[in-house]
This record gives sequence, structure tokens and C-alpha cells, in this order.
Amino acid sequence: MSLDTLSATSATEEARRQLEICNACRYCEGYCSVFPAMTLHRAFSDGEVTQLANLCHNCRGCYYACQYTEPHEFALNLPRALAEVRVESWERFIRPHGLSKLFQTNGVALIGALMLGIIVMLSVALAARPESGEGFYAYLSHGIMIGIFIPAFIAPVIVIALGVRDYWREVGGARVNWRHLAAAFGDAGRLRNLSGGAAEGCNYEKEDRYTRARRWGHQAVMWGFLLCFASTASGTVLHYGFEMQAPYGPLSVPKLFGVPGGLLMTIGGIALIALKLRAEKDLGAPAVWGGEMAFVLLLTATAATGLALYWATGTTAVQPLLVVHLAAVLALFLTLPYGKMVHAAFRLAALVRDAQTR
Repeated sequence: MSLDTLSATSATEEARRQLEICNACRYCEGYCSVFPAMTLHRAFSDGEVTQLANLCHNCRGCYYACQYTEPHEFALNLPRALAEVRVESWERFIRPHGLSKLFQTNGVALIGALMLGIIVMLSVALAARPESGEGFYAYLSHGIMIGIFIPAFIAPVIVIALGVRDYWREVGGARVNWRHLAAAFGDAGRLRNLSGGAAEGCNYEKEDRYTRARRWGHQAVMWGFLLCFASTASGTVLHYGFEMQAPYGPLSVPKLFGVPGGLLMTIGGIALIALKLRAEKDLGAPAVWGGEMAFVLLLTATAATGLALYWATGTTAVQPLLVVHLAAVLALFLTLPYGKMVHAAFRLAALVRDAQTR
């Protein structure tokens, strides 16, 4: 048995031990979706532990409410136990397996190296700039952009889809209907579980302080990301469907989606960085803290450089900003399956599975 398998087994066994104690106590059964789902079981298979781990949003309210944390002999730390199983599951389901672990433990260095390499590559591509073109296409041809970014987006999406398929099999997922999807997307859209079951919010950043700050930060990033995606999609429709090529005016559909989306992502990302710096590392998975921080920094940098590029239109700053922004976008695409971004796909699958069992 490999060291990785042993690590996964020990993480699952520890989470199972803690879940069995929590299931006997049930003091926290009014908290997030993990606790009502937990009460449906007397014992927990590996698949059920994996499902509960991905259903957990790490709000940490259960830890601060628990009477069995250290120095009690039970030494419960359920947020950390589930976080470690959750990270292990991503590493196990996403292929090739070693890349996830490498990114999670060396995220900041890898992102820096990847962006540097992409900047060099794009700088070379800029040397072959087209003789004609407007906006960004005056620096980098449309063909080169499509040739680089389409495969860099499609390949990670396929990798994630295959990983979610394997996850679904392990957790015993059944046939999905529209009611399951409606319930899951409703929970995801509201980020209901980030309230930790308390009307005042969760305890993510401070033990005795309930706050909605983490929920608001996540919502800003999530809706900002969706608006930016809508901006790109609408630009694609305009380009290929109506032969309307970029650059687009400030009141065009791509800009009306993209500018608010970039602002929300940037503000939300900065908020999440600040919260992560204040939160207790030991209530998550400490070994992958750097990888998680690298993802938030990259996501924020992608949005911030996009906004900077928009405001720099028509100035000499466009070329260097374009290179940095495209490098951030490409690095984000390439690391989608291996960084914290992948949690969105697995958590949505966990919410769908939870809707099936309710």
C-alpha cells in the first residue's frame, strides 16, 4: 500500500471516528447540511464519509460549539477531519493524481512559475503581432488567442467531469431529476450552508463572533465569476453570430456583464484573502493552506488585471497589462482541476446527492 493510500485511509478513518461520536451526541444537528445527513446513518462507509466531507463548507460553528474538542480525550476537530478527507478526495478523483497534491502543497510557487512561463510565451507571440487589428487583436491575433485558450479551457473541464463521475460512483449517486438539481442549485446560489445553521452567520474567523463576511465574500466571487463568464460568452455570440468584433463599447453587453463581474470578483477575493489570514489554520487542512491561498490570489489577480486592462484602453499600458492578464487567465484555466476551484464541482455534486437522500 502506497503512502498516499495510507494517508487517505487514515484521514477517512479519523473522520469516521469523529462522525460516529457526533452522531451519538447530536448537539449540532441544527447546523449545516452535514448534520441532518449524518443522522441518516448508523455507520459510515468510505463513500458516505467522502460525501459528508464534500458537503461540509468549513464554517467551523460545530467546532466552537463542541464540548469534546481538546483537551477532552475525544479530541474532536470535525472541520479539520472533513477538510482533510475532502482534499484527499480531490487528489484521488482528479487525474493525473500527483498534480493535485503538488499544487495543493506548493501552490504559490507553482502559480508564480506557471505565470512567468506563460508571460514569456505570450511575449514571444506578441513579437509576431498582426499587421492589422483593433483593440486587443492589434497585439495578439484572434487565431492565436483561440488556439491557446480553447484547449486550455476544454481539457480541464473534461478532467473535472471525469473526476465528478468517479465521485458520483463512490458516494452511490442515483439518477438525477430536476428536483434534485433545483434544490442543489438553490443551496449553491444562496450559499445557505455558509451560515452554519445560525441566522447570524458562521464563526469562520473568530470563535465567539458570528459573521456573514465569508458568505458575502464567496457570493461576490461566485456571482462575479458567473458575470465574467457571461461577458465572455456574450462576446463570443456577438463575434461569431453577429460578426461584431471586439473592442466593445462601455454600454455593450460584454462590458455590462464584465465590469461588474470583475469588481465583484476583486472585492470578494480581497475579502476572502483577509478572512483566510485571520482564520485558524488548524480548523482546515493545514498542509494545503498555501495551495488554497494561491488559488484565491490567482482568482483575484485575474479579475483585477482584467479591470486594469479595461481602464488602460488606449494607453501604452495595454500591452504589458494584456500579457499579465492573459497569463493569469491561462494559469487559472490550467489549474482548474488541481486547485481549490475544483471544490465548486464536487460540492455541487454533494448538494445534488444530499437532495436525493432528503
